[in-house]
Amino acid sequence: MAKHGKNYQQAVKLLDRTKTYPPQEAIELAKKMVHTRFDETAELHLRMGVDPRNASQQVRGVALLPHGLGKKVNVLVFAQGEARKIAETAGADFIGGDDLIKKIEDGWLEFDTTVATPDMMSKVGKLGKILGRKGLMPNPKSGTVVAPPDLPRVISDARKGRVEFRLDRTAIIHVPLGKVSFEDDKLLDNLVAVIEAVVKAKPSGAKGQYIKTASLSTTMGPGIRLDLKQILSLASA
Repeated sequence: MAKHGKNYQQAVKLLDRTKTYPPQEAIELAKKMVHTRFDETAELHLRMGVDPRNASQQVRGVALLPHGLGKKVNVLVFAQGEARKIAETAGADFIGGDDLIKKIEDGWLEFDTTVATPDMMSKVGKLGKILGRKGLMPNPKSGTVVAPPDLPRVISDARKGRVEFRLDRTAIIHVPLGKVSFEDDKLLDNLVAVIEAVVKAKPSGAKGQYIKTASLSTTMGPGIRLDLKQILSLASA
């Protein structure tokens, strides 16, 4: 197990590991425990009560964070013809087809999210191993494979703070909530938006307790266990 530095050890002393914290209190505590010089990202981690090996229990979706992520989001769009013109007008950062596919195959990944029109997916499919590992592969289920008329809306949503979430192999969902420098209420709003989206994405095959545990952390900080009943209550309010 990796050893943590002195500053981290001091921060952990503020944490009661036997306690589950109300979300507002957890956000305040997470900020107090920050011990780095950069603006860390607050992250939500959900342990789900589903089987990641079961196709009918996959959890995947999109959450629109009302206060964004606190950073510029570079949007890449795979499009051609009229769709390319629409994406350009909508302000996409990178637009193309075969040229971009070749560039990505050569190792270029200077973008944060991808969108594609349906006619491009037969070509984009060859990037599955590259983009899939990074969570960047366009997918109809996550709303990133769209008809040309929908490109402006999807590009706009990505800029505002559109985050994708999906179940990993250990049945955990990891989602960024924004920068630690955000006001507490803004981080709380973003957290609630994610919980709402995850609840909405509950698969038909899910049995028993859907979300088992929730925790909040910062990029370099320890996890803070959240009071699950309270965050679910806020999400359903």
